[in-house]
Amino acid sequence: MTRTRLALTRRRLLATGSAGLVLSGLGMPAFSQAARRPVFTHGVQSGDVDAASGMIWTRVDRPARVMMEWATTESFADPVRLAPVDALPDSDLAVKRLLGGLPADQEIFYRMVAADLADINLVSEPITGRFRTAPGSRRSVRFAWSGDTAGQGWGIDETGMKTYATIATHRPDFFLHSGDTIYADGPMEDSVDLGDGQTWKNVVMVDAKRKVAETLQEYRDQWKYNMLDEHVRALSAEVPTFYQWDDHEVLNNWSSSKDLSADERYAEKSIALLSARAARAFHEMTPIRYAPAEPGRVYRKIAYGPLLDVFFLDMRSYRGPNGPDMESELTDAARILGAAQVDWLKRALADSTATWKVIAADMPLGLIVWNDGKNKVGAEAVANGDNGPTAGRELEIADLLRYIRAAGITNTVWLTADVHYTAAHYYNPEKARFQDFAPFWEFVSGPLHAGTFGPNALDMTFGPELRFVKAPAEGQANLPPSAGLQFFGLVDIDGDTEQMTVRLMDRDDTELWSVTLDPARGA
Repeated sequence: MTRTRLALTRRRLLATGSAGLVLSGLGMPAFSQAARRPVFTHGVQSGDVDAASGMIWTRVDRPARVMMEWATTESFADPVRLAPVDALPDSDLAVKRLLGGLPADQEIFYRMVAADLADINLVSEPITGRFRTAPGSRRSVRFAWSGDTAGQGWGIDETGMKTYATIATHRPDFFLHSGDTIYADGPMEDSVDLGDGQTWKNVVMVDAKRKVAETLQEYRDQWKYNMLDEHVRALSAEVPTFYQWDDHEVLNNWSSSKDLSADERYAEKSIALLSARAARAFHEMTPIRYAPAEPGRVYRKIAYGPLLDVFFLDMRSYRGPNGPDMESELTDAARILGAAQVDWLKRALADSTATWKVIAADMPLGLIVWNDGKNKVGAEAVANGDNGPTAGRELEIADLLRYIRAAGITNTVWLTADVHYTAAHYYNPEKARFQDFAPFWEFVSGPLHAGTFGPNALDMTFGPELRFVKAPAEGQANLPPSAGLQFFGLVDIDGDTEQMTVRLMDRDDTELWSVTLDPARGA
């Protein structure tokens, strides 16, 4: 790719059809009427970064031609100019693209300028972001993970979504968002009585948050609400976010069997239509990579250097119906990942040469999450609550764990969120009903900015040992973010020893618990 120094005059910009960029150092004439220029409405994002490429994203306030460039210096002394991309209403004026041909283990700076398609003379101020590509050789890696943003009615208060700001202080290589990235089914009020004389005030509110999302535009607006928070935008501009989804991107506990006939909040009753709209908004509003073989696919692998591969699961799109049935055979109805995803994961794990294989799951394996929480009926996650031999969705996970052991795949670590508290689980086959697997760890974190619940009971089918938990006291539920029980995890992989250290943190940056894992060597 040719590197081109950008030193554009306004005349040259117009003559080239806005194919270049206007640098922030070049003053615009007074007659440009700055107030009428295009505006970047929700900051920038990057994501799915590996050693040679990464996605970038932005959104503008009108149909516009978005010019982009990247460089390896913050001064943009020797930038690579890219072909422009048009932001149009059919994508809600959002654009994203893959930056390819990047050098490994390099700080990448990117910059965008938008020209109004209705009047190409009107050009925005620049907007910039940065990320670091994955290493091509061994170096230490740090990343954070958590889930659950703006749920249970807790929106942007005067403090903002503080956990995002705390994560940013650790300067991770990337942030893994483990699902429930929005709460499309969670209407908000302007204020909430906390019951202790205090009042929670959602100081930033939009009409989209006053009802459940049903239309494509309403799903898009849920994403835009979160990006109104200054801490979210600041983290996104500096740290790549690797996204996966769970249920609240569509609605609570959704599967193909979800019945909305009695839910008066929804005029649209079709789960298939709602999930299709939600999926389109998810891909429009995040810097997730596009999979040509299966447009809209969420499960994927990100290779982050020789020490780390991250495998993102989709435990929502291919599952059988939620409910009380516990099949004794691995039928399609019993699955939570689906046969094609499991086959992909087995192949990808077997092919991985990375020291650590992190499996990013949007739901925990051993924690009991009920489909009908009131009556404690039916599996919403994997565990069915009987502490017995594998049945239902446990059959698919047992098959996967058996394969990992038989294939000699080492150093698998599971990261998850979903349950709105933080915990560490060690899965011990000696204490399990199903024992044909190698021991492994599962770490739970969240919420980022939502109600705090838990803890959930553990199902002993896979023998999880509770090594740490931080959750509300008994009898407390849906605690607001101001109560402080908002959590994230930090993972450090040492470039010399290859040890992995996992720390469970709260939003005030208190280290609650940690463990250092030694890498096992393959047979």
